Formats: sequence, structure tokens, C-alpha cells
Amino acid sequence: MGFREKAARLRLLGLDVDGVLTDGKLWFDARGEVLKSFSSQDGHGIKMLQEAGVAVAIVSGRSAAAVSQRAANLGIRQFALGVSDKVAALSGFATELGITLADCGYVGDDVVDLAVLKACGFSATVADAHRNVKRQVDYVARAPGGAGAVREICDLILTARSGAAPG
Repeated sequence: MGFREKAARLRLLGLDVDGVLTDGKLWFDARGEVLKSFSSQDGHGIKMLQEAGVAVAIVSGRSAAAVSQRAANLGIRQFALGVSDKVAALSGFATELGITLADCGYVGDDVVDLAVLKACGFSATVADAHRNVKRQVDYVARAPGGAGAVREICDLILTARSGAAPG
């Protein structure tokens, strides 16, 4: 099965944060709070995916208030922050939705994401991901993390679900 067919069957897309929804840079304010920059294009892609009936989850090894705020802003109800077992977290969300990991996709960018990427029915990464990740996923975005890669992947999924030719 090709990556478009895998993308077309998705019911849940899981997203890593650092390096996927952001450029991976960590900014700290004077109090030590982590600041992050998110792409509005990525956010719009996520909203379109949700409107098309695909749930979106955030699963990250790091915890930051900015991520919780971004999830709330986008209406993402499934999010797990500060987790070491991303497969278990995404599997839990899938169970809540009554689906299996075969109906899920994940976007990750580093070797810590390989287990969850391999467990899902569809896997994707960003242009500036670690080379070992790029070798093992179904789709590598042309855009880097935090700069439209998630939007590109959302567009790919929406196109695949509609049966339209990619364009």
C-alpha cells in the first residue's frame, strides 16, 4: 500500500511538538518558562483536518504551558505532554476513539519517535528531520518543522481522502 492509500484511511493524526510543530528551538524567558513559535499555516491545516473528520492529537516528550495553550487554541482535546512512551499515549487516544493504530498517523522528527512512527498505519516527518527517521517513514515533507511541514502533511491527507489527484 502506498503512502497516499495509507494517508486516506487516517482517523487520527498524532503530532510531535519540538521539531514538528515548532522549529525545534527552545527559548526561555527570565523565569525559565519555555517559549515556542508555531506556524499559523500549520494551525490552519490542523483545523481543516479536524473539519474533515480526522482527529488530531499532540504527543510530546516535553511539557510546556505554550503547548497546552496551542492545543486549546486549535481545539485539540487529545494531548499528552511529558510522556516517554508515545506508542502507549497514542494507543490510548485511539482506543478512546474506537480505532486501532492502523487508523492512526504520526509526524515525528527524531529517533525517539521511531517506535510510534513504526506502530502507526501512516508515518511522516519534516524536511529537517534526523536522517534515520527520514529513511523509515512513509512520507517526508518538503518543508521543515515549524515552517509549514504539518500543513503540507495535512494537505496530503485531505487530498488522499478526497480521492483527488495531488496538486
